[in-house]
Amino acid sequence: MQNDISRQWAFLTPFVPGEMLTAQAQQVEAAGMAGIFVPEIYSDPFMGMGFCAAVTSRVQIASGIKIAFASNPFEIAMTAMDLDRLSGGRVVLGLGASIRNWVEGFHGMPRYDKPVGRLRESIQVIREVFAKSHIPGGLQTFDGKYHQHDWRTFAGAFAPPVRETIPIWIAANQQGLTRLAGEVADGYIDHPIHGPHWAATHGKDALADGLAKAGRDRKDVHWSCWLWVAVNNDRAEALNDARATVAFYAGMRQYLPMFATMGFEKESTACVEAFEKGDIPGWVGAITDEMAETFVVLGPADECRKRVEEVWDLADSFCLVPPIGGLPADKIMYYIGGIAETFYS
Repeated sequence: MQNDISRQWAFLTPFVPGEMLTAQAQQVEAAGMAGIFVPEIYSDPFMGMGFCAAVTSRVQIASGIKIAFASNPFEIAMTAMDLDRLSGGRVVLGLGASIRNWVEGFHGMPRYDKPVGRLRESIQVIREVFAKSHIPGGLQTFDGKYHQHDWRTFAGAFAPPVRETIPIWIAANQQGLTRLAGEVADGYIDHPIHGPHWAATHGKDALADGLAKAGRDRKDVHWSCWLWVAVNNDRAEALNDARATVAFYAGMRQYLPMFATMGFEKESTACVEAFEKGDIPGWVGAITDEMAETFVVLGPADECRKRVEEVWDLADSFCLVPPIGGLPADKIMYYIGGIAETFYS
């Protein structure tokens, strides 16, 4: 494995003071990295993307991810075009379905049902807005199964787009959305909780199925592989530090099938049941050493490089992120430093 920093993306959040986020974004650009992902955890990623775009000039800026069902596709498209204009054409629109508890519960948005079909149609609307919103009378109506839009009185975008299309990358945790990425997207964001083995087997096969269904080639989709990485010579410490991050996802009932596919149905079920009862020690305690090591790349630097190497030639780019669940800021910074030293030099 030959390190190539131009294939690396950074994961930055607006959880830090502005001067720190400025320094982080500018450091990513100065290092020659490919881009910056800004997540939607509870707040919209577009604010953080705009901030990072304003303090940089070259690096790509992506939503990593924008929860597609927390907003309407017209608003998403118009905001993405504004950001693309302000950044000089550097935006990548990463979209995902999230889970029912977040969309219907946290955001109060109705009808999470059929996430694959709903996301497919959302992308159709977004691309139509990209292509036609600046053309007088270009947008008329959209009468879909999940979305209905009436643009007949729409006066048109106030400023022309930098480009008539913006790359759309689909973030996927399970195989249905991975196949959809192969069918319709410009890119595929591989969920970090998969770990290298899922990506190299189930993920690879599902993406290939989607490509084949649409008659597309592998080169038609940019595969961005995300991985949790904890470089640490003390394996026991790294294992312990990884547990809460794995538990965060294993505790989501909707993600149970993915963990079951990997042979951890019993552990994930225990994790879900503990979390839903509010049993936090039982929630994190359900994560075994084997489970933590499967879903987080951890251990000494050489071992971490070897595991990332499993997918190095499959994916087009990487976003290596430290485990963050339950860890103090100084420990997260320690793991960020380990990633940089191991994979960016």
